[in-house]
Amino acid sequence: MRTYVIGDLQGCAHEAQVLLDHIYEDAGGDARILFVGDLINRGPQSLAALRRIKALSEASGGKVEALLGNHDLHLLAVAAGARQLGKSDTLGEILAAPDRDELIAWLRQRPLAMFVDAHLLVHAGVPPQWSAAKTMALAGEVEAVLRSDEWIGFLGQMYGNEPDRWDDALEGVARLRCIVNALTRLRLCEPDGTMDFIHKESDRGPEGSTLLPWFEVPGRQTADVTVVFGHWSAMGLVLRPNLVGLDSGCVWGGKLSAVCLDDRALLQVDCPEYRPHSGAKPS
Repeated sequence: MRTYVIGDLQGCAHEAQVLLDHIYEDAGGDARILFVGDLINRGPQSLAALRRIKALSEASGGKVEALLGNHDLHLLAVAAGARQLGKSDTLGEILAAPDRDELIAWLRQRPLAMFVDAHLLVHAGVPPQWSAAKTMALAGEVEAVLRSDEWIGFLGQMYGNEPDRWDDALEGVARLRCIVNALTRLRLCEPDGTMDFIHKESDRGPEGSTLLPWFEVPGRQTADVTVVFGHWSAMGLVLRPNLVGLDSGCVWGGKLSAVCLDDRALLQVDCPEYRPHSGAKPS
């Protein structure tokens, strides 16, 4: 069985179905399919995308799974009354759907990280201080809260840019917030691991800064595994020996991309420009 990882859908349900058809054809009908998060929002068919991936996952016997991305967490927060819809959100259909509660319940059960065949999958990034094993353990701390009766209270306190550097001594909500921010929002950080959540329009920090892409920090503890991530459309497709970046800007008129982890075969679908390139792109 071949394993494929798909980048950010962001509500592009039609393109997702076309890509899934390509994958099953390439794999001879039997494939493990993993999504790196942001199944929804910004694109035109968030409800259809979420329903489709949920149905696939539930019918797959564990062969289809999806990570939580920042947009998926945003939906949970809005559904919990902890956050307001933004003007660019395309989540209204989900919130008004008759199966809203089932969709939200399914989404709450999704992981924040996966380790599959020596590949570490996250939505955004991994602080340089974390090993793959530590990443999985810390992701599990947040997953446990999201799956518990405490999920609504946590989502009400989840937002904020502090603390912006990991410390093993962190406790409570500050600890959980730092984990969430790293796994679902991180792009750039300082060499000491201090995370930046401001700059998102390019694949580098501003000229003269010491900010680096999180995966280029010297001595990062996940250099011994292959990390697969999305979230960074300005970076685009990244295929390196120990790094796979899959956000190729589907919602911005780019492509929806899938990579087979077994042999690095690349499958892509062209996408309309559902969101214009001009102006700041929401994270």
